[in-house]
Amino acid sequence: MRKIISIAVLLVVLLGMAGCGAKSDTVAAKSDASDDLYIGVYCLGNLEYFYDHKIGLKAAGDMLGVQTKYTGPADYDITAMINAFEQAIAEKPDGIIVFGAEDTLLSTIDKAQDAGIPVVTVDGDVSASKRLSFVGTGSYDAGLVGGHALAQAIGSRGDVAILTVPDAELHRNRARGYQDALAQYPNIRIVQIGDTKSDPVHTIDVTKAILQSYPDLAGIGCTDAVGGGASSTAVQEAGLTGQIKIVSMDRDQQVLEKIVQGTIYGTLVQNSALMPFMALEILYNLKHATVEVTKDNAAAGFYFAPNFIDTGVVFVDAKTAQYYMRDN
Repeated sequence: MRKIISIAVLLVVLLGMAGCGAKSDTVAAKSDASDDLYIGVYCLGNLEYFYDHKIGLKAAGDMLGVQTKYTGPADYDITAMINAFEQAIAEKPDGIIVFGAEDTLLSTIDKAQDAGIPVVTVDGDVSASKRLSFVGTGSYDAGLVGGHALAQAIGSRGDVAILTVPDAELHRNRARGYQDALAQYPNIRIVQIGDTKSDPVHTIDVTKAILQSYPDLAGIGCTDAVGGGASSTAVQEAGLTGQIKIVSMDRDQQVLEKIVQGTIYGTLVQNSALMPFMALEILYNLKHATVEVTKDNAAAGFYFAPNFIDTGVVFVDAKTAQYYMRDN
């Protein structure tokens, strides 16, 4: 009897080892993703800010052993961006990472999702779309940080303006964060919210008009680097450097240099390289590491992916700006 039991146990162990080996082979086969293609669709590719996005996308692709592609117009041309998005869909990639620049991207995002191509928005969200996940700065929280920094800069007193891009959800949320933060200071008044249209020349004109209307302006809060750099130029030309405190956004070299020079008070630096890096990990895991937590994830409408990841901001002023400057 003992001999029969021993043989039975041995058979179970051997079968278990064989099963482990088979499972290992299956996992190894799934982990071979060298033919995977993930495409990043952007606009404003000529901005220094998106340099980190390119770095993050490539780094994630190299780490995971997959193919990546960065595409889209160099300027703020949403029509061209949508065309690049359509071309990306036609390539039938394993996933698309898209900068949620404007709400007008919604139908194209939904088209990709309906075609079975998962989409993760980065940096800016289009939350009403069918996008799988969003990875980027919590825009409202970033606006709160900026608002409190601006209040500190002007001694919690005075008139301020906010420069933003109302057509984009992320900028609206940042502006709302600024407004809610500044509302906590009874001696601060928001006199105007200006539209930069993400264009430096237009922003300079908008800022000059604000300065003429409100000669006692104490501060300017900006929801992007264009607003920070361009408004500081207008302030310089008006001979008001140092009198008007500017809080910018992002780590553009021009912005950092102006912080050191004292033209800009500080800036909110986003962890921008982490956005496409984590977005690609989400898409990769969706294909290669799905965990069946239901009887049928697809039928249940369950996706093994987070809905929202906030990569956060760091406030940078004259004390720390030097560490964020690029060597090239």
